[in-house]
Amino acid sequence: MKRTLLLLALILTFSVARSQTNSIKGVVADISSNVKLHNATVSVLNAKDSTLYKFTRANAEGNFSFPNMKNGNFILLITYPEYADFVNKFSLDSANRSIDFKAIDMKTKAKLLNEVIIKGQAAAIKIKGDTTEFNASAYKIQPNDRVEDLLKKFPGVTVDAQGKITAQGKAVEKVLVDGEEFFGDDPTLVTKNLRADMVDKVQLFEKSSDQAAFTGVDDGQKKQTLNIVLKEDKKQGYFGKIDAGYGTDDFYQIQAMFNKFKKKEKIAGYFTSSNTGKTGLGWDDAGKYGSSSNMEMTDDGMIFMSSSDELDGGGRYWGEGIPVAHNGGVHYENKWNNDKESINTNYKAGSLNVKINKNTINQRNLPDAIFNTNSTANTENDMFRQKIDATYNIKLDTTSNLKVTIDGTLKNSQSDVIDKSTGRRGDNSLLNTADRTTNNDTKQQVFNLSAFYTKKLKKAGRNFSINLSQAYNKSNSDGFLKSTNRFFDENEDLTSTEKIDQLKDNSILTNRLSSNVTFTEPLSKSLSLVANYGLTYTINKADRITYDASTPGVYDQFNSEFSNNFQADQLLNQVGAIFNYKKGKTVINLGTKTSFINFDQTEVYSNQRLKRNFTNWLPQASYQYKFSAQKSFSINYNGSNTQPSVNQLQPVRTNDDPLNIVEGNDQLKPAYNNRFNIRYNTYKVLTSRNFYVSGGFNFTNNQIVSNNTTDDGGKTTYRTVNLEDKLPYNYNAYMGYSRKFAFLGNMNAGLNLGGNGSRSYNYVNGNLNVTDNQSISPSLNLSSYGDKNQFYMSFGPRYFVQESSLQRQANNKGWGYNGYMDLSFKLPKKITIRSDAEYTYQPSSASFDNSFERFVINAAITKAFFKEESLKVMLSANDILKQNIGFSRSASTNSITQTSYNNISRYFMFSLIWDFNKMGGAPKTN
Repeated sequence: MKRTLLLLALILTFSVARSQTNSIKGVVADISSNVKLHNATVSVLNAKDSTLYKFTRANAEGNFSFPNMKNGNFILLITYPEYADFVNKFSLDSANRSIDFKAIDMKTKAKLLNEVIIKGQAAAIKIKGDTTEFNASAYKIQPNDRVEDLLKKFPGVTVDAQGKITAQGKAVEKVLVDGEEFFGDDPTLVTKNLRADMVDKVQLFEKSSDQAAFTGVDDGQKKQTLNIVLKEDKKQGYFGKIDAGYGTDDFYQIQAMFNKFKKKEKIAGYFTSSNTGKTGLGWDDAGKYGSSSNMEMTDDGMIFMSSSDELDGGGRYWGEGIPVAHNGGVHYENKWNNDKESINTNYKAGSLNVKINKNTINQRNLPDAIFNTNSTANTENDMFRQKIDATYNIKLDTTSNLKVTIDGTLKNSQSDVIDKSTGRRGDNSLLNTADRTTNNDTKQQVFNLSAFYTKKLKKAGRNFSINLSQAYNKSNSDGFLKSTNRFFDENEDLTSTEKIDQLKDNSILTNRLSSNVTFTEPLSKSLSLVANYGLTYTINKADRITYDASTPGVYDQFNSEFSNNFQADQLLNQVGAIFNYKKGKTVINLGTKTSFINFDQTEVYSNQRLKRNFTNWLPQASYQYKFSAQKSFSINYNGSNTQPSVNQLQPVRTNDDPLNIVEGNDQLKPAYNNRFNIRYNTYKVLTSRNFYVSGGFNFTNNQIVSNNTTDDGGKTTYRTVNLEDKLPYNYNAYMGYSRKFAFLGNMNAGLNLGGNGSRSYNYVNGNLNVTDNQSISPSLNLSSYGDKNQFYMSFGPRYFVQESSLQRQANNKGWGYNGYMDLSFKLPKKITIRSDAEYTYQPSSASFDNSFERFVINAAITKAFFKEESLKVMLSANDILKQNIGFSRSASTNSITQTSYNNISRYFMFSLIWDFNKMGGAPKTN
């Protein structure tokens, strides 16, 4: 009996203890509509750091419950589509073990208007399908902060010193303003100039192509995109900024931007002038309009001919040398007719002068020898460019749309190069010397036009589109080549001398007309077929004339050996079919495109004609699984042909470098490329935890490689051949992990690991050479962005290997280091101190007996005035240690090259910065 009573007492005690476990419950409903919100997302967060503690969804009756909860302070967060978020703080302890929230009345956003019903702080981040939305008002900003400063505070988003944005492990390629492009594709003109206090929210998503957005079928062409949504009261008025500074050694910079917004109409303009490397126009996109000297063929058989001469340096600034840039532009956009019509247009103009002093050391590995060449080049490039573009969009009716895009470019460039080189054998005996002077003047015209028409048919998912386009590119250039080359034997006795004095007059034209029709047919709820047909006709003309001098300064002797006049016409028919399967979280694409190409080339001077008909296969397959909006896995494969370029088949004969001669090979066959890519990404918004891993592997069958023959005098002849029985390959792999750590004061910390490598082949004097490149670079990242202090640091080692099988002992490999740091402190009296530093170290190697170390430190102190801090005085120092020296090493075929060049070095500058703002009301006054 006693045992029974004892057992009952234990059971009773356990039951009482169980009944005292912490718990909460409630019902999610829209009381005004008498609707229970089933499947509403219900989260419990730790109040201390907003990390997720528990998560569930409301059942069919709107009920939710969380049993077995611990003691502590928490936040209840409830979200439901089209409803305002519900946020409420609560606590559980021994005196308050159970909470019944009863019926939680959710309000639709439409009913809220200006009423605030969300308790506690505004939700900083929301997940809406595939879009992550950051609420700008939840982040503290300083007066006159730019969008760039706001982005740095978002979890999972980083902005480097050049303004490059990375979000959730992916580089951001587009930045939109209210869904529209602002000054074209230059995102820094948005992030560095628009004010942060104008932003309502920032949306992060992957933007699909126009074709995919219309058909609803994923074509794999996506760009990581940020959309800056402005506050309604900030779309009326004007604002701008003027920044002017002058420094030691006559360094200067002027930057000004003015913006006027009137609802859907936006007008903006900017101007920059500097010799500090801040070109302001995003000149790296000049690569879209400049080009090399070759006619090239893309994977689908499209041929395009470059427009600049082989002597043209391009006039662009790639971070080498000392630039002087003057740039400006205007932007206009508007919508009307109930948003059925819109226009977005830009005009940009700029001049750029770059002076470069470059030293290059080249090691050429031969089967039985090593040739080393040391060259110095003094280059001056000048360029003036104008570009205008416009996009007009009209909704013709509820089912059809027309988008017309047009752009044109006028570009004048001039390049002058003085090059001196000395070649030596492996025993350091003199091999050859070369003195060369080239100059070139080029005028270029570019015009592009496209029209994209879309039509939705009656059956859901059935639609078609038509795309028509024209691309016109013409250039005329003339220049002089003066060269003296001397050759020596093993005793360093002069054996021969070559002198060249020529005038080159070149005219190049490419005109391409293309059309494409795409039809989408839903085969079932989850399976669609996208079929397309394309027709393209391309005309390429190149007339390159060389004249020798009969007497000094008189160029009237036609040189047939180095003159070419040919026309290449191409007709391309392309058909394709892609099956798209999309069900739940899975997306699969499988299909191919096939191109039938007729190619006809005629060379006038030699009376040679080349005709070819060939077929290109472009299969593709991809698989994507989205576990959630912030967690996905994807793998894809693409196969493609690489046709021999026109230069490889019938070369444009040039002698601008008599030590390197090119020959063609009309027996070349197409190569076939196989590309595999894989990616896994997961992101936890509340803890800012991000993990991603990605990789790619490519290999090529029948690759077109170089067959080089180098004679005893150091002169090399290049000829391309098909590689048999070998598979060249390259690979890359990246992994990153980052999150916010409470014990580090909520600092974000991360670890990145990157690696890449390749194996390539070429023939050298009849011997097969294998060139290996490998690199691995882990790095540690720390960042913290507070109200007054901001900090970012990245540092890590790098191990690299560059070697040729012909002379493996003469390789370039070892451990190097890279680091970057950026910090700022806001002091009393509106004083801010900022500094950034970059460290690079590369060791000596068997190829190069010199190590390289660079430590660049920049700093600035700023004093702000007035309540809005609209006026600032800044004293800045660039490259305090005077170590900003350009340096690089690379390996290609059987050569290893080291390059060093001049760069912008130490200077001190005094600047005045004025922000003016009259947006959405009375003007800001001081």
